[in-house]
This record gives sequence, C-alpha cells and structure tokens, in this order.
Amino acid sequence: MATSETPRNVRGRRTRQALLSTTRSILEEDGFEALTMKAVAERAGVTRAAVYLHFASRAHLVDALFDHMAESARLADSLAPVWSAPDAETALDEWARHLARYHVRLLAVDRAVQRVRHVDADAAAHRRRVAAAKLAHCRRLADRIAAEGRLAEPWTPATAADMINALSTSDVVEGLVVDRRWSRRRFADHLGALLRATFVTKER
Repeated sequence: MATSETPRNVRGRRTRQALLSTTRSILEEDGFEALTMKAVAERAGVTRAAVYLHFASRAHLVDALFDHMAESARLADSLAPVWSAPDAETALDEWARHLARYHVRLLAVDRAVQRVRHVDADAAAHRRRVAAAKLAHCRRLADRIAAEGRLAEPWTPATAADMINALSTSDVVEGLVVDRRWSRRRFADHLGALLRATFVTKER
C-alpha cells in the first residue's frame, strides 16, 4: 500500500529524499503546473510505481515536501525564541526575525503553490493546511499580548491575529527582501518595530 511515512531502510530513505529534492526542483523551476507523479519519476530516474510506493498522491507528496523543508530549515528551532521570549514585545521582534530567516528560504516553492491554489485542488488543500498553522501562531502571539494587558485599542486577539498574519505573508516578505532588496536584518528590525507600534500599548 502506498505511504508517505519515512522508510526505515537506508535505500528507502535515500529514494524518498531524492523524490522530495526532485519535487522541490520542479516547483521552483517549472511551477506547480508541471508537478505530476510522472514528472517526478522521470526526473528522479525511477518508475511511477516507486513514487507511489512512498507517496500515495501528489497532495501527499507536496505535504511531505513542506514537512521535509520545515525540518531541514529547522522550523522548530526558528520558532523557539518566539515562544520563549520574556514578554510580548520581544516575542513580536522574534517573530519578525523568524520570518526573515525561515520564510525567505521557502519563497520559491510557496509562490509556486500560491499561483495555482485557486485552480488546483492539491495546491488549495496544502495551502489551507499551511495557512491554518501560520494563523494559529499569530493567534498565539496576539493572545500573549492580551494576556499581558498590553493589546492596544481597537484590536482584539482575533483581529490582531488576522493582521499579524496578513503582515507575515510571502507577498510582504518577497516584496521587501527580494523586490526592494532589503537585508534580512533590515526586514526583521522594521517589521518588529511595526508590530510593536501597532499592537502593543505602552500603558500597563
């Protein structure tokens, strides 16, 4: 039966790694439209049956790729300073730094998915999963500001989470870091300042 679990044997893990690397290359070079199980098999030099042995569908393949990229880019480590920050203001600064160091690395693949998410069911399903996880992080930030009694008016935890999420999109990151050629440090510093000025009241 087809599976998307990590194989236990070395050969299986190597094949899975090659398939994920091939998938990323196709997305970055040719776009989501070019991503098929056949294309992955041909470029990786394996049979389609071999691809289905590791991934039950294209949707599973894409989800596995993002999980693999998150692990390789050390998503948990990148988020750790956000959740361990001593206060909400510092947490917002750390969130901006997280976006600068982590999301920049995923831009090409993320953009490939976004381009077709309105017409491709697999892309749409994956996008919903990623968006839900990101919004949950933003709500956690907003809830912390509120819990410390520092959430500025007229924001509520829900509206603050929505706005933090909107300010953390690939469009914003790419527009400044890629199009405007901001350094990652400049992006993090300015976004952190914006988030603090917008959502955190100076009154305790």
